[in-house]
Amino acid sequence: MTGYSSLPVCEFAFPGPLRDQLVAAVLDGSKTSTTATCIEYEIEQEALPFVGAQEVVIDSAGKPVAVIEMTDVRFARLADVDLQHAIDEGEGFSTVAQWRAGHEEFWHSQDMRDAMGDPRFTVDDGTELVLQRFKVVARLP
Repeated sequence: MTGYSSLPVCEFAFPGPLRDQLVAAVLDGSKTSTTATCIEYEIEQEALPFVGAQEVVIDSAGKPVAVIEMTDVRFARLADVDLQHAIDEGEGFSTVAQWRAGHEEFWHSQDMRDAMGDPRFTVDDGTELVLQRFKVVARLP
């Protein structure tokens, strides 16, 4: 695929073991959904994702590994995330409670709080999320 360098970058988690796990799950097809807080888009001054948008997935070293395309984008409160979305994140969650615990651990991490510029950043039932479903449209060499 040519021209992918002009696409926005998709970074799953922060560089390191979690990103490596998530990128591997994207590449093997087990990860077809992802979640972000709406506030992240505001802080980063990024446009919200939309169906048909394409992004370049990078690994922990910053190397482009795939192009994904959004096939569904919806908004939900943290309390309203459904089991299928949780399973499709490809992290091995079999219940929404497991998914939520794993995501709260990430969102409440020091890395995330630093990225948000808020040492006490936290999420709760009412936190607005962007739930994205995607497909891999190209694997990059």
